Amino acid sequence: MNEALLRSLTPSVLAILVRRGADFAAAEDAVQDALVEAVRVWPADPPRDAKGWLVTVAWRRFLDATRADAARRRREDLVDEEPAPGPVPAVDDTLQLYFLCAHPTLTPSAAVALTLRAVGGLTTRQIAQAYLVPEATMAQRISRAKRTVSGVRFDQPGDVATVLRVLYLVFNEGYSGDVDLAAEAIRLTRRLAAAIDHPEVAGLLALMLLHHARRASRTAPDGSLVPLAEQDRGRWDTEAIAEGVEILQAALARDRLGEFQAQAAIAALHADAPSAEETDWVQIVEWYDELTGLTDSPVVRLNRAVAVGEADGPRAGLAALAALDDSLPRHTAVAAYLHERDGDLATAARLYAEAARKAPDLAERDHLTRQAARLNARRRR
Repeated sequence: MNEALLRSLTPSVLAILVRRGADFAAAEDAVQDALVEAVRVWPADPPRDAKGWLVTVAWRRFLDATRADAARRRREDLVDEEPAPGPVPAVDDTLQLYFLCAHPTLTPSAAVALTLRAVGGLTTRQIAQAYLVPEATMAQRISRAKRTVSGVRFDQPGDVATVLRVLYLVFNEGYSGDVDLAAEAIRLTRRLAAAIDHPEVAGLLALMLLHHARRASRTAPDGSLVPLAEQDRGRWDTEAIAEGVEILQAALARDRLGEFQAQAAIAALHADAPSAEETDWVQIVEWYDELTGLTDSPVVRLNRAVAVGEADGPRAGLAALAALDDSLPRHTAVAAYLHERDGDLATAARLYAEAARKAPDLAERDHLTRQAARLNARRRR
């Protein structure tokens, strides 16, 4: 059974059913039934035309459900519209599914789940495992999302920015369960890049590749976090870095700068540095200035303060940090780092300990706790 083939065909089969008149929720249920049937039948009797087989079975499942549902009698006229057997037209409506699954009426978590199910072809169980929630909870989330978008027509214009935000949310979930969401997000973004000529889509793909290239070096064998400056750059994926840089350069050449291109430019400068000490922090600050102009995000300003501290010295970084709300996530950790760079070990140790108490996850908490302990040990010498 070629699971990758099934997943790659899922969005186009779903789109064909919707284009024929099925509402999204019913069509998605029918496609899932067809996939289950494929898993059962194909190992012993593989079809010559996999996509055509899935379309036929899914359409029949949809018609069966339509006939059986008294509340949907108005769709009975679709029974006579089953197309004649033959090759399925090579029309790819995947792009429309991206827009539909990232509809602005959906919450971010619902949009992510629906994208993984309808476009990614993942099962509810796989998505639930990836998000560490019960399968029943994820099933309810997906069902609510499908009901929300069922009345949305395919002829409505989609918002590329919303689609990109959803894909970036998927990427940042990383890995858990048996599905690598970072790799899945890269796969889906590649498909989007193939379907739409947009520099920000290319920028997001480049950003994902550049971040993902460092994945193997981000944790130690014991699972502890390894800061960027301490990572073994020999373990970085140079092929992914080269591809990311090439995609980014082509996007930037179009002179339509967006936030994902700017973020990717920063990631590329980190990837290009042979060592942490040789990082071009001055240029990174310049890119953060561009990014601030595009988003005016407090998180971007926080990261810029770190870059300023590296480019112009820790006191300049602290001055930039002072202009920000100290309730920002990781504000305290950044302050600790800059105070350590400035030689104020007592303040830095206290702030690291405080940041550890605010950490969003166990790995980060342990890392910050070790930083506090390290500085306290140095002070006692």
